Amino acid sequence: MQRSSVENFLVGILVNGLLIGTLYAIIALGYTMVYGVLQLINFAHSEVFLTGAVVAFEVFRVLSPDADTGKALNPYLVFVIALLTAMVVCGLLNIVIERLAYRPLRNAPKLVPLISAIGVSLILQDVIKLLEGVQGRFQMAVNVPPAFTQTLFKLADSNVQTRDLILLGVAAVMLFGLNRLVNHSKVGRAIRAVAQDRVTASLMGIDSNRMISLTFLIGGALGGVGGVLFALKFPNLDPYSGTIPGIKAFSAAVLGGIGSIPGAVLGGLVLGIIENFLGSLSGLVFIFPKLAFLGAIKAEYKDVGAFIALIVILIFKPSGLLGRNTTEKV
Repeated sequence: MQRSSVENFLVGILVNGLLIGTLYAIIALGYTMVYGVLQLINFAHSEVFLTGAVVAFEVFRVLSPDADTGKALNPYLVFVIALLTAMVVCGLLNIVIERLAYRPLRNAPKLVPLISAIGVSLILQDVIKLLEGVQGRFQMAVNVPPAFTQTLFKLADSNVQTRDLILLGVAAVMLFGLNRLVNHSKVGRAIRAVAQDRVTASLMGIDSNRMISLTFLIGGALGGVGGVLFALKFPNLDPYSGTIPGIKAFSAAVLGGIGSIPGAVLGGLVLGIIENFLGSLSGLVFIFPKLAFLGAIKAEYKDVGAFIALIVILIFKPSGLLGRNTTEKV
């Protein structure tokens, strides 16, 4: 009986950790795409991701069932509309951010665009707060259709809902598409050429500015996808909801190896599992009463434990799990 309880406990941690980790991985890809080309940490990406979540909130709000007739669009069609709208809005927003805040500082010391990125992040927070606040929506509860919250089956002690499978399915499609684009297309080769040597790529006829803008477009679109999926999984939003997931996604990118697409995915999954395990330690008390001291470890401490684990891993592997050690050009 005890063995069965332990197995259910571990399976539950793995399932929930993979779901959260998948979200982190999608957001982390936005950081990785930009860093891989410009060696720039786009801290405004957390607010770009939040913009995608707000777009999902607005689409589900506007297209929710009519109060009088009760008629509404098919919920899956509404989800697709939200997904495509968020990808377009966040992709274009990222291009505007690159053009106005980063491109003029491209040759400045690295600290300058970093400060600019933080400034853009704060500006976007206030813009979202202004746009939603003037309508009295400081707290945004996404109107998730009941079809998405239905439990399809149980896996150990975890209820797997429709939105969980949607999250995994959309993530798989996006990751497959991104891999094909970056590694098996002419555009991907151009982006990788700019990332490797911008000057030489320009001499070979590649428009570096265009490729950099395209990279920001792709990164923003990925952030929009992550925002919509986040809104489905965690429907209670506010203007600051992007900060913590953004920091964790950046940490996942660093953990996996900043600049590595497979590393961002692996880092997100590892961080999600570690975080969920640490947040569930108190549950072991009910299985092993002798571990009563674990009851003092509350779920709120999972973030602290996850970042401690991150630090320990990076001490032994500074370049990240799949990162490569690089030498500075002289």
